[in-house]
Amino acid sequence: MTAPRLDPVTLEVIRNALPAIANEMAADLQRTSYNMMIYEVRDFCTALLAPNGDLISQNVGGVSHFVADLGVLVVDGMKRHGAAGFKPGDVVITNHQAVAGQHLNNIVVYMPYFFRGELVMFAMVRAHWIDVGGMSTGFGAGPTVADPWQEGLQLDQIKIYEEGKLDEKIYRVIKDNIRFPESSLGDMKSQMAACRLATRRLDELLTKYGKDTVLAGIDRIFDETERKCRNVVARLPDGVYEAAAALDDDGLIKDDPVKVHARVTINQGHMVIDLSGCSGERKAAINSRTLAGARVAYKALTAPLEPVNEGSFRALDVIIPEGNIMMARFPAPMSGWSAVVPTVVDTIVTALAPAMPDRVPAGHHGLLGGAVVFFGVHPNTGKRFVVQSLEGGGWGGRPMEDGESATVSVCQGDVRNGSIEGIELKCPVLVEDRTLRPDSCGPGKYRGGLGLDVRVRNLVEGRWNFEHTKRQKCPPWGLWDGKAGDFGGYLMRLPGESEFRPMSGAHVPAPVGTEAIVRTGGGGGWGNPLERDPEAVRHDVVEELVSVASALDNYGVVLNAGLEVDVEATRRQRAALSK
Repeated sequence: MTAPRLDPVTLEVIRNALPAIANEMAADLQRTSYNMMIYEVRDFCTALLAPNGDLISQNVGGVSHFVADLGVLVVDGMKRHGAAGFKPGDVVITNHQAVAGQHLNNIVVYMPYFFRGELVMFAMVRAHWIDVGGMSTGFGAGPTVADPWQEGLQLDQIKIYEEGKLDEKIYRVIKDNIRFPESSLGDMKSQMAACRLATRRLDELLTKYGKDTVLAGIDRIFDETERKCRNVVARLPDGVYEAAAALDDDGLIKDDPVKVHARVTINQGHMVIDLSGCSGERKAAINSRTLAGARVAYKALTAPLEPVNEGSFRALDVIIPEGNIMMARFPAPMSGWSAVVPTVVDTIVTALAPAMPDRVPAGHHGLLGGAVVFFGVHPNTGKRFVVQSLEGGGWGGRPMEDGESATVSVCQGDVRNGSIEGIELKCPVLVEDRTLRPDSCGPGKYRGGLGLDVRVRNLVEGRWNFEHTKRQKCPPWGLWDGKAGDFGGYLMRLPGESEFRPMSGAHVPAPVGTEAIVRTGGGGGWGNPLERDPEAVRHDVVEELVSVASALDNYGVVLNAGLEVDVEATRRQRAALSK
């Protein structure tokens, strides 16, 4: 048989068409979804996958750490149903942690795509539902939930549509076991609509160029992507690089650190990321089953601006043994699955700082932002409501500039916080402040970014979810003599109380007028703070990002009453601090 003719122009059309399909799926999902976590926060991903699980394309934006755990679902679905078990019009819904390895709120809907009777691809959408029953309302049940059954409804490769016909029984089971059926089932239909859009676009592409030509183009794209990534790694010195970090505890057993350890081996363009040194799986629900930490770090280091596909990871081996906290075995609880992943990414990147000192930043806030979650029943309407937003923190200073402030973690891609107007319009709360935290940034030649204080007052009775603060003992680290950033936390003040007090836990009762502060951490500093331009320090003080005391104690910059730099006093202060 002769190979299909693949000229350069056709290859470029295919190269751009496949990511465009995934991006159009994402736009369709956002326009039609019911849930602020999807249309506002963008906690989702859309993708095309081959029947063997290879990632063909994925949308730009959305959630970075969804890049690793889509193919395993297709492989599992093929084992469950077999290639002959899929028919046009089938729709599969799944979130089961034995394979998906995440909290149950992350619902996957996927559909097979047939071209002239042959199964060619799958269109898939993973999106965050606001509730799947149990303790799942909001961002999940938190670390104290004992098992997946308490967390919520488990759906294991279920065909909710077969050959275009809805399974009414399955639909009713889901509807009757979730608190927000209109929202969540509306989101399911939006996910289905995005998949159907993909099948129409694939029909147009394959009809125009032919199946064999498109598949040959995909193979070529995989090969070229692999080569680009190898070339980047090949420029780094061969060797073994290591770094370690930790979470304070798992939220269940105090003073029992959760270890994070990364060992990175580079050998002639090939990279091995070994996470065997991370803690074993826990009884607390911070386990996961994912390659996301390693893959996000590798993608960020090799080709952060290129479209992602299976070729992006061919030159990478990831070692995570069964029973590791990152490769937990069902039924280990996983409701807080993503808590450790950003710190894993940061640790991998930091390990490579000696190999690429001109590119690696200091540590960022390292948690999945500050989750704003308040829910209840509105007394005037009798309807359930849930407030949701993800608030960003500070990123680490970089070899050429300060870190970004108020930005979500490296694992969250283009996830955004909820708009104040949208939150207050739809839910009975008042957002009283969303402000940068002075001095939360790690001092450095290039300082870290700042975290946030988001203060919210509930106008009706309800319940708050406060994720446990996990990085007080290992705050966002500095690099090359930079200092650590501040850590985040949660505070609460009941009506009649004068002071805020630290809080943690899920489903915390809150009477009318309760105030909560969602506090996020800052980024670490890069380089010696005494080398920072005094005028840059003065500017930060004027802008109320850094206090006068911090300018003096950390940067050695003396400011007079008019907030002008005292050059001679600064020279003496820096000389004294440098000793």
